[in-house]
This record gives sequence, structure tokens and C-alpha cells, in this order.
Amino acid sequence: MEWSLTHFWLILALALGLAELANGIFLLLALAVAAALTAALAFVGMSFEWQLVGMGVFSGLLVPIAIRWIRPRFSPKGVAYGTTGTGVEQGLRYRTLKRDFDGATGIKVNGDFYRLKDEKTGATDFPEGTDVIFKKFDGTTAIVQTATHKEQ
Repeated sequence: MEWSLTHFWLILALALGLAELANGIFLLLALAVAAALTAALAFVGMSFEWQLVGMGVFSGLLVPIAIRWIRPRFSPKGVAYGTTGTGVEQGLRYRTLKRDFDGATGIKVNGDFYRLKDEKTGATDFPEGTDVIFKKFDGTTAIVQTATHKEQ
């Protein structure tokens, strides 16, 4: 059996499809389909340059479709990916936590731990379980106000 570019594109499509099983974001699946379509171009005898152009065009069409329209249909309900830090948490109430290994005070926002800083006093150490109101992020530090202060 003689190897051809068709085999290359099909092996690439298979490898990308298998890699998709490991992460589930549909990007690699879209690229796998694009590689399979490019294998069809190789099968009909198009030159390698046109196969590369075809791979680019197929990828350019399929990747946005997979990410924008297909992936949200398979995501769990209530999960808003990429929203942390955009302001959707502003004004929400959180309880402070102490991190085990260094005793840092922080809050968990969407499952991620953020160190705290008081908006008015600049304090960074709060007793565990203190109610705070999230104001904004300053880098990776959550700027908060203790819940006992009146909001303006």
C-alpha cells in the first residue's frame, strides 16, 4: 500500500478527533472535520497548495460554528464560561475563607480563590466567615467592602 496525502489528512483527522475526546471544547472536532474534508480534496487530485487553502477555508468556517453554536448546546445549564472579571459578580455577597497552606484570606468566585483587599481601609486580613460585598477586581485581587457598611 502506498501512502498518499489523502492518508495524511485522514490520519490527522483521526488524531484530532481522538484528541477532542480529552478536552471536549469542540475546537479539535471542527479541525478534525476540516481535515477529513481536506482528505476529500486530496482524493480528487487537487495540489497540496489547494489542499492547504481548503484546510484553511474549512477551518475558518467550521471552528466558529463549533464554538459559537454547537458547544453551548452541550454545556451544562447555568455555566457562563469566561464571565469572571467582567463585572457580573459586582455587588454580590460572599463569605471569606482562609486558605490552608498560607492562611491567606479570600473569596471563591466561580470556584476560583481570590485574595481580598478592603475598598476603604486596604485591609487584607478578615476573620473567616466575614460577609463581604464584591466591588471589582484589581488584577487577581478582589476589592471588597464589608457587608456591615452601607452601600452608596
